[in-house]
Amino acid sequence: MPKVALYNQQGEQVGDIELSDAIFAIKVSEAAMHQAVLAYLANQRLASAKTKTRTEVRGGGRKPWRQKGTGRARHGSIRSPIWRGGGITFGPDGKRNYKQTMPRKLRRLALKSALTAKVNAGSLIVLDTLTLDVPKTKDIVNVLGKLNTGRKVLIVLDGPQENVVKSARNIPGVKTTHAGQLNVYDILNTDNLVVTRGAVNQMEEVFA
Repeated sequence: MPKVALYNQQGEQVGDIELSDAIFAIKVSEAAMHQAVLAYLANQRLASAKTKTRTEVRGGGRKPWRQKGTGRARHGSIRSPIWRGGGITFGPDGKRNYKQTMPRKLRRLALKSALTAKVNAGSLIVLDTLTLDVPKTKDIVNVLGKLNTGRKVLIVLDGPQENVVKSARNIPGVKTTHAGQLNVYDILNTDNLVVTRGAVNQMEEVFA
């Protein structure tokens, strides 16, 4: 079992903690992590691209000239797709679905691989507890500074600790989540992963 240091909020090491081999010491699958990141980014996309068809472009209600006798080609509307300023024939309609899904086993493999990669890189910091009496950004900044976490940090909590969430939400590069809401993208997109001991226990119960 991998063993990492256990810290308190003052940045002092108070012991060690053994992590589960089934989650934090597996063979890292880069392919699974890559697929999980692609799926996460795809699922964040919105189908905002939209062009107007000939029925949506303003104008063109009157026939530009009579059907016969002019020597010109027949036309029914100046908003036809073959006219300049007309509608678009096969443009995006704002209904495209970018959603990607992954099998449950592959999602679990990707998540465990990301956690193992953080342990292997020495980027997993385990806290005994993380609690604040009142929401105060200065307090969470002091905690992260004593732990030397770097600029991009993901804090994984083991419960609805509103004071910690409110204190950290306006710090650039700092993000909070719960053990049951982890995703591969957030784990990999950080310098250090700060996890409470309770969150470690929850992850071992759910993902092992």
